[in-house]
Amino acid sequence: MIIYRFTIVSDEVDNFGMEIQIDAEATFLDLQNAMLDALKYKKDTFTSFFTCDEDWQKREEITMEAVDSADSAYDNWVMGETRLNELLKDEKDKLIFVFDQLTDRCLFIELSEIITGKTLKKAKCTRLEGQAPPQSIDFEAFEKKITQKSAVDDVFDDDLEFADGYDPDDIEGLNDFDGNYDNNDIY
Repeated sequence: MIIYRFTIVSDEVDNFGMEIQIDAEATFLDLQNAMLDALKYKKDTFTSFFTCDEDWQKREEITMEAVDSADSAYDNWVMGETRLNELLKDEKDKLIFVFDQLTDRCLFIELSEIITGKTLKKAKCTRLEGQAPPQSIDFEAFEKKITQKSAVDDVFDDDLEFADGYDPDDIEGLNDFDGNYDNNDIY
């Protein structure tokens, strides 16, 4: 008799936040459906969960259908067959929910509370604030965003020197630092 309370946020929309409470024995598919229902997203797209470490680095993947593990960079679990408590044991455990596979857009989920001694027959959204990110985006807008980011990234080459050949070592006094700090090194 355990309930998990998840806090869910987006890196796309600052004021968006959601909480879902669900029985720990429920499956990842149950969690996905509760989220999609609360967000009014369609259930006709391929989605994935990933368990994450404390730095949000992906570990195990939980998919809609079985995936050939030889081709996957991650351990693979199936949403409808995997119970939440199989992979989530502690408060602060983290998940990433990829809801738009084509553009790798996702929601960040944290197990914020483990409530013992209670059960839920069905998951429920207990808080929904702000506007959720759209389920899908306009590819032209997405490509424009990628192009703008790429233009900024092109300012620097791989050696962190300016791409136009400017050499930061040419700045007078930059290489005069001897590794020891004293009052003479402060300009």
